[in-house]
Order: sequence, then C-alpha cells, then structure tokens
Amino acid sequence: MNNSAKLTKFVRASGCAAKLSPGSLENVTCHLKSFHKDLLVGFEGNEDAGVYRITDELAMVQTVDFITPVVDDPFVYGQIAAANSLSDVFAMGGDAKTALNLVGFDGKNHPAEVLTEILRGGMSKAQECGAIIVGGHTIETPEMIYGLSCTGFVHPDKILRNNAVQEGDVIVLTKPLGLGILITAIKADLLDNTTVLKVAETMKTLNYKASLIAREFNAHACTDVTGFGFLGHLREMSGNLKTIEVDSSAVPFFTEALPMAAMGIIPAGSYANKEYLQPHVLFKNTINADLEMILFDAQTSGGLLISATPADGQKILKRCIDEGIPAAIVAHVMAKSDTDIIIH
Repeated sequence: MNNSAKLTKFVRASGCAAKLSPGSLENVTCHLKSFHKDLLVGFEGNEDAGVYRITDELAMVQTVDFITPVVDDPFVYGQIAAANSLSDVFAMGGDAKTALNLVGFDGKNHPAEVLTEILRGGMSKAQECGAIIVGGHTIETPEMIYGLSCTGFVHPDKILRNNAVQEGDVIVLTKPLGLGILITAIKADLLDNTTVLKVAETMKTLNYKASLIAREFNAHACTDVTGFGFLGHLREMSGNLKTIEVDSSAVPFFTEALPMAAMGIIPAGSYANKEYLQPHVLFKNTINADLEMILFDAQTSGGLLISATPADGQKILKRCIDEGIPAAIVAHVMAKSDTDIIIH
C-alpha cells in the first residue's frame, strides 16, 4: 500500500491488550442470565454468539469482537480483525448479513490514512462473505482497537452449538495452531517477512467456507479457536458431558512457533489458559514442552473445530482439503471419563 513508509512499527507502537482469562470470564458471566421465549442461545454454555428467534424459520445471530493490531499493515490488520469478528457467526452455522465497525483510534500518533486502510480492510472481508458494513462507532484511544459487531441469520433448527458433540464423533480442525506465539514474535521483530505473510494470510482467511462445508455434511457441533486456545475450546465442546481424546501427532501447527515457544515468546493469555485448563487435561504421553504450549496457545482468528460422525468427518476433511483449507482430524469424542480432555 502507498502509506507503508508511514506505518513502520505500527504493531509495536499500538501494543496488544490481553483478553480476560477463561477463569476470570467464567466468574463474571456466571452472574448474567437472560431469559426469553425466543432467546435460543444466551450466556449459558459459553457459546460463540447469541441467537434470537424471529420466526419459526429465521433466527438472528449476534456477536461482537475486536482486537489490537497484530501486523504492521493497517489494511491487513483490518482484514484480520474483521475475519476474527465474523468467525463467531460462521461457528454458529449462520450467514453474516450486516456489521458495525468498532474503532479505537490513536489519532495523535497515526494519520487518518491509517484508519481509512483499517476500515477498507474490514470492509473487504465483510464483502467477501456477502455481509454489509452499515455504520459504526469511533473513539480516540491511546491503544488502537478494531473489530465488528456482527449480525447474521440461521434457521432455528440448524444452529451449530459448541457442546452438541456426540459419542463416536471425530473433530476436524481447519487452521494450524501457534498464531498467538507467532503474533508475539511479530511484535518482537523476530520473524522473517515470509513467515509474517504466511501467518497474516492464515488469520485473514474467513471461516465461512469451512462453515458451509460443516453444514453440508451434517456437523453436530462447531466452535472457533480463539483466545481460550485449542484445548480450551475443546473443553467447551465436551460440555463436561463427554471426554475428547486428542491425537497430538495429528494436530497441525506452524513449525515456526516451536523455536519461538522455546525462547519464551509466549503471550500471557496462553499461560493463563494452561493454568486454568491443567486440572481438566490429562497427558497420557509425554510430549515436547513447546508443542504442549502450542496446544494451550491463545489464538487470534483461528480455525473451526467441527464435530461429526466418522463418515461425515471424512467428507468434511476431503472437501476442506479440496477447497484449499488445511484441515485435519485431530480428536474423537468418547463417553465421559475422569477428565474432559485426554492427550495422546
């Protein structure tokens, strides 16, 4: 882009805000209850979005998310933030229709052209999945933030919940892990440009196509991998009612994340995930400590976790690969045992 010379160290100047840990968020939301005959999905269940029934054949999906800069290019940052926000609609089996921009902009240290590029990036991703940006709200902040408040539609009987896995299901993951570690490495200027571009391409890729594939082949449950990490979102899928067994050797991840993890280039959210989840995770085999941290790593705009029968799971996997989505079957669902997650 033409303004690239003005945007040097954009990420490092803007910083990065940590999300609330799983435990902290759980302690807050447990006090919040919403009841209405047409509220199909609310606070209960740690779902990815809320769903409100409009008619017997139409329900509205609502979600909101925003992030601080993760790359130096403001257009690409806008794309990543929008993809991250829209993902929750797709995880519920919905189609995004409208979105509102949420902006905190540091106008003292960045020209207005930066904000223009961020918004252009966000709009490009909304248009890619057929959604429309209809407005938004902007405030002046010392730390840059951008995201979307999204509205989508889904049939009330076709909502994909995150905890509706069935015994015997396999679970498909659609993007590699390690994004949180690599974002932290980007901020520290430790990655070459080729790796930065590869990481950005993954984060700005919409989960819409993967969601359509999941729906086509009768997925039982779905969620996206974001701040609580791979294992945190798997635990939500278990619903404390099933045990999920993970084949660590099958889990795709960025190999570039391993040396970064070994150097301690790890976001605070990943450590918080590990601390919170350790009582709920059993490692049957000893695995590399750096790979173990990748399993806990807090992701930004990660992939979908899709649960389906083994036959449908294979169809989902094949279609994803045919569509250029780097998916893998990483786990299967068992009857409830003493723990929620078992790692082999």
